[in-house]
Amino acid sequence: MSSSVDSVAEIIPFSRLVRERSSASHSTSEGAGFMHDLLKGELGREEYTQLVAQHWAIYEALEGAQSLVADDATVAPFLSPALTRLPALEADLQFLLGDDWRESIELVPATVEYAARIREVAAEWPAGYIAHHYTRYLGDLSGGIHIGKVVARRFGFETNGIGFYLFDQIADPAEFKNDYRAQLDAAPWSEDEKNRVVDEVLRSYDYNTRIFEQLSERLAAA
Repeated sequence: MSSSVDSVAEIIPFSRLVRERSSASHSTSEGAGFMHDLLKGELGREEYTQLVAQHWAIYEALEGAQSLVADDATVAPFLSPALTRLPALEADLQFLLGDDWRESIELVPATVEYAARIREVAAEWPAGYIAHHYTRYLGDLSGGIHIGKVVARRFGFETNGIGFYLFDQIADPAEFKNDYRAQLDAAPWSEDEKNRVVDEVLRSYDYNTRIFEQLSERLAAA
């Protein structure tokens, strides 16, 4: 899966290389059956709620592990409070399932593995943590905002139930993403480390795809 970051990296910014080398995995994840059906309006509120539950577990790991990497000089600039999603996800689940939502949710195996991987790299490999941070949050600020609008129309939500997709502390998502990519470009990683980061981004997309596949399998078996 790994491909070499060669001399072209001196010309092409690292953030662009990451996007180019993960574009196929990104498309595969976006086109997975569950997401396709959700965006086509073919799934109901219950199925959407299952997706929110998976997101909650992922972001509990991602944001819960920030304290492990916050002192790393390369990682710290990426950790903007404006990106924080966990409180919104918990509010969404309370709205969708009620006060006992923690007892109501059920995670698919890929979600459990994904959360464990995030915690693992946060504890052992800060650059690997950024691979997941990048994949999740820049996706949220891109396609995620579109998904939120589709879900709002589908179920008649205003803010309750879609808080995860509302970045009220980020006035200009495009500018924020440009700044984030500039931070990626400035990261003082070796060529080998950049290769490892790209591979971890691909791994993150693979987890996402497997989550969607397993959610579809769960629906088919119901």
